[in-house]
Amino acid sequence: MTAIPEGATVKRSLSAHAAVGLLAGALLYIVSLTGTIAVFFEEWQRIEQRGAPEMTAIEPQALQRGIAAVLASEAGKPRTTHLFAHLPVESLPRTTITTDTQAVHLDAQGATAAREEVAWSDFLVELHYLLNIPGIVGLALVGMLGVMMLMLALSGVIAHPRIFRDAFRLRARNPNGIGLADWHNRLSVWTLPFTVAIALTGAVIGLGSLTGYAVAQLDYGGDVEAVYAPIFGGEGKPDPRAAPVPNVEAALTYMRAHHPGLRLSYVTLHDPLTVGQHIQVIGTPERRLVFGEYYNFDAQGRFVGTAGLSDGALGQQASASTYNLHFGNFGGLPVKIGYFVLGAALTAICATGSYIWLGKRRRRGIDEPRLRAVWDAVVWGSPAILAATFVLRKLLGNGVPLVAIYWLGSVALIIAGVVVWTPGRLARALQAALAVLVVAGAGLTLAG
Repeated sequence: MTAIPEGATVKRSLSAHAAVGLLAGALLYIVSLTGTIAVFFEEWQRIEQRGAPEMTAIEPQALQRGIAAVLASEAGKPRTTHLFAHLPVESLPRTTITTDTQAVHLDAQGATAAREEVAWSDFLVELHYLLNIPGIVGLALVGMLGVMMLMLALSGVIAHPRIFRDAFRLRARNPNGIGLADWHNRLSVWTLPFTVAIALTGAVIGLGSLTGYAVAQLDYGGDVEAVYAPIFGGEGKPDPRAAPVPNVEAALTYMRAHHPGLRLSYVTLHDPLTVGQHIQVIGTPERRLVFGEYYNFDAQGRFVGTAGLSDGALGQQASASTYNLHFGNFGGLPVKIGYFVLGAALTAICATGSYIWLGKRRRRGIDEPRLRAVWDAVVWGSPAILAATFVLRKLLGNGVPLVAIYWLGSVALIIAGVVVWTPGRLARALQAALAVLVVAGAGLTLAG
């Protein structure tokens, strides 16, 4: 057996170390990219399924009829544990009922109009929120990426003492890669408050779920809902005996009479068609960051109380504000546009950071064109494959295996970067493919 020279062993170890660093950077880039696109999650649903009926509001009696019809359609199936009714809001003016087994749109009279078919929009959010890894593992991984982003942002400021002084100094045409570093540093300064907010709330959402799961296992016999009950309210005592459809109409009539200026977004039925069922209405107060307040009603539609998310303990209000602050679900379209622009800048920071790092290694004599090609595959391949999944969804329908297409396509591009392509050649090919796919997606959307 031929011995491997010591220098070759060190070089291979350094390459492996660099590859692991690129893997972490790639996941961070994907989370940033998908989060930026998912800012318009509600708008994507309207684009994906353009024919669904839309309305500015739905009358309580019409929603009551729709809920009763959906529950009746599930006769003979396992009883659903929850029913969610999305009410029309400005960004998504649709009424949609979701149970454990189906999701349907209602028309303004409460009749079932069509199945909800927004698989691509759901896939996009799950890719950002979980990296398509189900359960607590995906949440924890994305939470750790939030911690990594926060550390990178703060350490970048500390490592560059003149970063604020040089906030508008650009050497964009410098041939030695300094221009790219300047853009990276300037974007990092300009987006620092946004980056810290997004990274911190992302870490709290992901790792908070992991903490809640751990506390449930240690102190609550595995009951995760009991851990969150002091913040979001409890589920109530279950009673599986059969009962008629709860009086959602009375609950909504109460909300209109007592909270006429409140924007209502969801009605949730807990354990519907059982004696233990109860109704929860989510209302969002104006000029508040909380995602909403839970207004609780019994099965007859009698008001019971609120959870305290909008006026309870400071910790409750902070917890209820985390989601809107992270996803930009406040302030309407102008805030969404701002989040999109800042998110695009953050995604560019993630992309250029690894390019700068690889460039520094090359200037030190460690030239790794394959790793550069792999990074090209990540930076340009990820949006190209996302666009491809959208095109395939429009062409082939709601049942396309989007998760498999995205991840298998990503792996194929990375292999191409390692085996076949040179860095510049792969990047140009993917840029051209991205442009073609975006145009194709727009054309398919306009065609209906």
